[in-house]
Amino acid sequence: MCALSSGVLSHLSLLEVKARSRKTQLQQHSRVMELKAKVEALKTQREQLKAQIQTHQDLQKLRLAMDKQCADEEEENMEEESENSKLLRLMARHTQLKDLLHAHHLIGGYDIIKTRKGKGACVSIATAYEDVFLDTFNLEIDLKPTVKISRHNIPPFIPLNNLAEQNNMQTDLRVFLDTLSKHLNAFAGRKQQLKLVKEKHKSVEVMESNVLCSLLVLLFTVPREKTAVLCTLDYTDHTRCLPTRVHLESEDKQLPDSPQWKKNCTLLMETPVHKALITMKKMGSIA
Repeated sequence: MCALSSGVLSHLSLLEVKARSRKTQLQQHSRVMELKAKVEALKTQREQLKAQIQTHQDLQKLRLAMDKQCADEEEENMEEESENSKLLRLMARHTQLKDLLHAHHLIGGYDIIKTRKGKGACVSIATAYEDVFLDTFNLEIDLKPTVKISRHNIPPFIPLNNLAEQNNMQTDLRVFLDTLSKHLNAFAGRKQQLKLVKEKHKSVEVMESNVLCSLLVLLFTVPREKTAVLCTLDYTDHTRCLPTRVHLESEDKQLPDSPQWKKNCTLLMETPVHKALITMKKMGSIA
């Protein structure tokens, strides 16, 4: 009885092995068929791409041939034209260029690209400070039915909508762009000055500044008196790179009113801060 049971179990194990083997073979066969189908699809796609490339090359050759033919015909026609006709053509071209230059002058030399088939325009305003190009800002302006700004990357602290209303963008786009450019260039200039102060004047500590760079608080060390001076630069005119107010504070109450520091105050009012600090250091006012 035990031998019979053992034989049955062996037979069942053999059947199980065969079933598994058959299942594996079927899976492998299915996978092979799937891969073959994928290969065929890729081949078809390759042939389609080849056909598209060939078509594109043929069209390009045809276009070049047509352009050459047109150029040849135009050259022949120009040779047949009289001197008067050539002169008229040059005069027309000259007038067109003058109109373009006049239009460029009217918009203040800004880069403008038409969008949406003339219904809009994209204006680029580049900023620079001391001959170094900095950031470029862009506005997309709807021209029809009314002139309005649809999109832009102007910093949020620049009062764009107020400037558009105050300068009547509807009737004089150039005045609006000029005013906006002044704000952007002044901001870029103040920001660049702050960067130069941090890079070139390690002994001067920047205590406070804001995103508009319209407020700057610096801490100076006075070497001879061994005291510190807190200097506040206030840029209330946001179209300028120079401060409108300079305030000095020190533990030595008489120091801010001394002739030397009054001179420093005037220097900071009339000179970009990173340059004023160089002069103050040379005079021994700061460390």
